[in-house]
Amino acid sequence: MTAERPPSRSRRTVLRAGAVTGLGLAGAHLISPGAAAAATGSGSGYLVGRGISDATGEVAEVGMMGYGRFDQQAAGLHTRLRARAFVVAEQASGRRVLLIVADSPMIFESVHRAVLRRLRQAYGDLYTARNVLITATHTHAGPGGYSHHLLYNTTTFGFHEATFEAVADGLFEAARNAHEDLAPSGLLLSHGTLTGASVNRSKTAFDRNPKADRDHFPDGVDTLTTLLRVERRGRTVGAVNWFPVHGTSMSGDNRLISADNKGYAAYHWEREVHGVDYLADGTPEFVSAFAQTNSGDMSPNLDLVPPTTPADFEATRTSGLRQYEAAAAQADTPGVRLSGPVDSRLVYVDLSDVTVRPEFTGDGRTHRTSKPCVGAAMAAGSLEDGPAFPGFDEGDNPFWDAISNSVVYTVSPELKQAQAPKDVFVPIGEMNRIYPWVQERVPVMLVRIGGLYLIGIPGEVTVCAGLRLRRTVAGIVGADLDDVLVAGYSNSYFHYVTTPEEYDAQQYEGGSTLFGRWQLPALQQTAAELAVSLRDGTDLPLGPEPPDLTGKALSLQPGVVLDAPPLFRKFGDVLVPPRENYRTGERVEVVFAGAHPGNDLHRGDTYLRIERRDSAGAWLTVADDGDWATRFHWARDGIAASKVTITWDVPQGTPSGTYRVVYRGDAKSLGGKISSIEGVSTAFQVR
Repeated sequence: MTAERPPSRSRRTVLRAGAVTGLGLAGAHLISPGAAAAATGSGSGYLVGRGISDATGEVAEVGMMGYGRFDQQAAGLHTRLRARAFVVAEQASGRRVLLIVADSPMIFESVHRAVLRRLRQAYGDLYTARNVLITATHTHAGPGGYSHHLLYNTTTFGFHEATFEAVADGLFEAARNAHEDLAPSGLLLSHGTLTGASVNRSKTAFDRNPKADRDHFPDGVDTLTTLLRVERRGRTVGAVNWFPVHGTSMSGDNRLISADNKGYAAYHWEREVHGVDYLADGTPEFVSAFAQTNSGDMSPNLDLVPPTTPADFEATRTSGLRQYEAAAAQADTPGVRLSGPVDSRLVYVDLSDVTVRPEFTGDGRTHRTSKPCVGAAMAAGSLEDGPAFPGFDEGDNPFWDAISNSVVYTVSPELKQAQAPKDVFVPIGEMNRIYPWVQERVPVMLVRIGGLYLIGIPGEVTVCAGLRLRRTVAGIVGADLDDVLVAGYSNSYFHYVTTPEEYDAQQYEGGSTLFGRWQLPALQQTAAELAVSLRDGTDLPLGPEPPDLTGKALSLQPGVVLDAPPLFRKFGDVLVPPRENYRTGERVEVVFAGAHPGNDLHRGDTYLRIERRDSAGAWLTVADDGDWATRFHWARDGIAASKVTITWDVPQGTPSGTYRVVYRGDAKSLGGKISSIEGVSTAFQVR
């Protein structure tokens, strides 16, 4: 139960985005190619829509996703997680694709299915699995618990319905907003080079690859940064950037929900450069997304040392700024104006049972994948970004190697042929027979937008594995290699994809390649079939769809029972007031008697406001919980009471004046009723 709230209002009237006239499906079919060309200044004949929505889940007492740590329980919010969507429709044929880029750790099958179900209810067969690509930025500071597979819910003590619904609703709303924003637009594609923003965290494995692969990445790093920008009447109104780097700038010791480096890059371009107001109604005048590619072995931690808190906040900002600057530089270049077909293909593949033909295995022989197995190196975690379980190492694990050779592989020689030299820690495919731990039937996708091709892979692809996938598709469709990108973390999740040579090293990435040594060749084989179908205009059967696990996930963590204020206090009381005066660069800190933030996620709204008094005495909002300069900390005080600490780092350039901090929460009574609460600090001066 959640309390009814009035519609959100813009936090700044002067920043409220002007309404963009959207064209729904009916309007899309009424616009002629000539009209589209007149509007965009080109003959590309595309209709493009942009959308954005809040997809933040729970921010307190929920396990965070990415590092696999039981102790990393969320205790507040730094930046909201957003979904950004783009619809591209070809005017001549009516074919379209929908791309959603989500500030999420992963896109699980649960979310993929839920978003497609919502789209079907709203638009019929217009958006389906065959033309919708949903991809995650892979922040390691998002809430977990939204998968229907048990492995990913172990550190969150089961399934969290509130987070699942927030993610699914946010992604759908971004797509809906993009659909309603459809208008004649031009698309321009450009490429650049970004160095000093990533490092290969698994160089030992990378160096096992053939010289032809290593020579493509002289420093073991994929430096290609690609920008697709949306133009209307000569003005850039949207952009999607692809660059491979892990969302591990925020450390495993951090307890605040954060969109990490790619989220900051998008926030900076939208909010700090274009003045986008996320709380305003409608689609803003500019939408930017920073998507992943083959970032499986690409770390933002250039010293190959896991980040620490609070230094990770500035590291996140620095990484995001580098990605933004590379993208913005491309936005100032002419680029290549795209034209031509919009098309897509998707198939489901049972990766536990693929016969891989000799032309893809590399050794001239036929091989098979196998049931998924977790390697001991996976349990170790990435030592450069954030270790997982003590007692495990990347590379050799003699104890588990002995177990594998004496027990696991003896029982199943077929498993050995597919999985060796992996030290098997958990034969998780066998556990799937009892309860769904990981997904085995996975979607593989290929999208074409003019001359740009995206290979949708539901996993973390290393740069050399991505290179082989890109070469496979580029050779078939006749595209330039730079125009073929791997869209990792798309539509589902099955861990890592390494080359067979990298797999043999059994670093973290190889130990996390679940379906064995021949997993990448199996995906290359599938990508080739998709590319041939796309090139020739033929259909492909959908393949073995995964089972619908809706309603079957285990939920072990109880919800909020009761909120009560501290003794002799009431909700909203200021426990620690601000000082009377601050200068820019200083931190304002106020502590309130609050309530559990899980009672209402305030999606599309805010838990806090920083307000400034104008000359007429009215209070105007200058920042909220979606801004980089604010932080929202929650802590339990005794059994049922909560302390909420709100901080604001006064930005340079903040006008002198009178300010205050406002807290907005929701308290739950013993009877289950949820009521809105509010706290307001004393006023203070910024000079």
